[in-house]
Amino acid sequence: MTRLPLVQADPRSACPKDMMFGPCGGVGADGACEVSPVRCTFVDDPVALWPGDVPVAAGGVLHAPSPAAVELAELVRARPVVISGLPARALDADSIRQCAEILHGTVDAVLAGDSGRARVQLPPAYRAHVIQEAGLRAWMGLSCRDRNRVALEGEVAALADVGVAGVHCVTGDHTLTGTRPDARPVFDMESTELVALARRWGLATSVAESPAAPPVDLRPARLAQKVAAGGELCFLQYCGDVDDVRRFIDRSREAGVTIGFVPGVPVVIDRAGAELLESFAAAVLPPGYVEGILAAPDAYQAGVAAAIDLSEQLLAIDGVVGVLPAGGPEPGTEVAFAHALASIGRALGAGEPLAPRTR
Repeated sequence: MTRLPLVQADPRSACPKDMMFGPCGGVGADGACEVSPVRCTFVDDPVALWPGDVPVAAGGVLHAPSPAAVELAELVRARPVVISGLPARALDADSIRQCAEILHGTVDAVLAGDSGRARVQLPPAYRAHVIQEAGLRAWMGLSCRDRNRVALEGEVAALADVGVAGVHCVTGDHTLTGTRPDARPVFDMESTELVALARRWGLATSVAESPAAPPVDLRPARLAQKVAAGGELCFLQYCGDVDDVRRFIDRSREAGVTIGFVPGVPVVIDRAGAELLESFAAAVLPPGYVEGILAAPDAYQAGVAAAIDLSEQLLAIDGVVGVLPAGGPEPGTEVAFAHALASIGRALGAGEPLAPRTR
């Protein structure tokens, strides 16, 4: 199958991810490509418009929404939700089970995508199975970096069959930025196409946006095209303080975006985790946030308290329907980090029966 024609390929042929709906979230503050010193080929171009659906294999018909997806949608309508990260070790099903059991009953779902410290992961559908066995709703990250469109379609079909709460559709970081630079990047599809494919299979979907990444002025319009393709929630990369998040949501509304937003909340409990978060492409942490945590007598307790406070401020923004507390635990501290996330979720009233919204 060929990619859908949309724009002239010439100005975008230099993109290492072969994107048509760029730029990705990895653009440097100076406009540089994620893996090249040259200027991103999309920074100075208009936003590419979504033309329609993507072709799928015969039998790729809509499934009914899973019970987990229905439950989470009801929660979003009733109150703010907490979708936390899952700080398990890569390629370790026992670690996934242990962390999922800690988070059970304290958060509304977990987002399980790439580990911040390892590119190689167990397949999303298998991880979803392990997570759901522990009684948690699984919102699975799916990246185009490592799979061609045939593999992506198979994974989407498996996620639909497993009955996940939703799928987070991302283009993905280039292989040169991770722990396996020897791996060949694929990028046969990108996030905008992937979200359309996931919707064809009846999956609830989320898309990512990086408000602080160039071209900042075009990010709301780019998000609008992801919504047109089928995005139902927007998970926001760290982009500064609460006012920065509010401004981006307001600008997105002006661009026609009507979906709910789930901003990321950086969870820092030690210096190694702080350094990892600060290394994320296009991530801008609230001023003084990390410094205040690390200067405290007990960084763990300070980090939990700071995440709860920031979450409460973000949840007061019109258009925010939930928060995504996550971070990068130092190897060996995954259990402690899971307990931190559980404390945050409990403090925010997550993991409980439906309750009326208070805002």
